[in-house]
Amino acid sequence: MWRSPNGTIRNILNVPDGAEPVELNVYDFKGPGVALAMYNVDESIRAFAESSMAMALSKKWPLYLSTKNTILKKYDGRFKDIFQEVYEENWKEKFEENSIWYEHRLIDDMVAYAVKSEGGYVWACKNYDGDVQSDFLAQGFGSLGLMSSVLLSSDGKTLEAEAAHGTVTRHFRLHEKGQETSTNSIASIFAWTRGLEHRAKLDNNDRLLDFTHKLESACVETVESGKMTKDLALLSHGTK
Repeated sequence: MWRSPNGTIRNILNVPDGAEPVELNVYDFKGPGVALAMYNVDESIRAFAESSMAMALSKKWPLYLSTKNTILKKYDGRFKDIFQEVYEENWKEKFEENSIWYEHRLIDDMVAYAVKSEGGYVWACKNYDGDVQSDFLAQGFGSLGLMSSVLLSSDGKTLEAEAAHGTVTRHFRLHEKGQETSTNSIASIFAWTRGLEHRAKLDNNDRLLDFTHKLESACVETVESGKMTKDLALLSHGTK
């Protein structure tokens, strides 16, 4: 950050053929303020589209992309255009064969739809939208401790699985003080099972695949039998 009582933010585009650079004033500050710049590249957006559509097809679920292209006409509009191109070129016929579809929706419309829906679709979000809405949905279904987080590359071979809730720092700080904690470990267990499941599919390892399914089933059965951590107990039995 460069602190200054006033100044002008300029957007300068250098032209590679040696022509004069294009320079535009973004905002002329009369006092303290803040500015934000964003960028993305077509290759990254295209890979995102391919990954999203591969995931939707593997689940046989429809795919929705949400943006705010009515406001960010060029930036979000680029996401919308590339997703549509990828769908038309590589996925439309496959989707139609499986009676699923791809659709772009405004983020506000999509959030309202998500609240009233019963699921059964893949929701492709830009990074910030995904961070917010994934936690919103996880809590709606009970707890962040029940949500798995999986990142899949566009080629379908490389996968990262993690607990969506992160490192649970707040609980660890309480533990350091000697206070009682009740931390839901299900998301961490499922991070391992989803990673091992992918490894099993790549290696055609049926024993490992069966193990991951049994471990996940055991977690579900344990909770359904009445043994659970505080976050789920409060949902099931209330605060009394």
